Amino acid sequence: MTETEETKEIENTEAVAPVEEWTLAELVALTDEVQTGELEFRGKVFKYHFCELVEKEEPKFKPLSDRASDEQKTAYYTEIGAKRIWAMIDKANEKNPEGPVIEKDNWELLPTTLRYQVANDIMGTTQEVKENFQD
Repeated sequence: MTETEETKEIENTEAVAPVEEWTLAELVALTDEVQTGELEFRGKVFKYHFCELVEKEEPKFKPLSDRASDEQKTAYYTEIGAKRIWAMIDKANEKNPEGPVIEKDNWELLPTTLRYQVANDIMGTTQEVKENFQD
């Protein structure tokens, strides 16, 4: 690497913007704010909305037995995730009935791959999934 290339690399490294910190007020406000999302599904855009939940709004579940099989554990955590995502969408439906409302009956009939994409997007795991499934 030449001296000029090293200088440019150092300059580029130093040019990284500092990461902003959340305030508690901003985080609390997220639980009352309807957020929207959209993703491409088979060449068309699908729009949805959701709200962050507070503890009392989280779906409640009985504890899983320590003796549960891997299959039972997978089913248990899949159900928790699905109910949590639905609770987030339903909360947004109630707060903003004019937005991209998804009714419960329709949600259950959507293609599973679309539902997983929406769930991953809401949970912020979309990039992680893309990285895991690259060629």
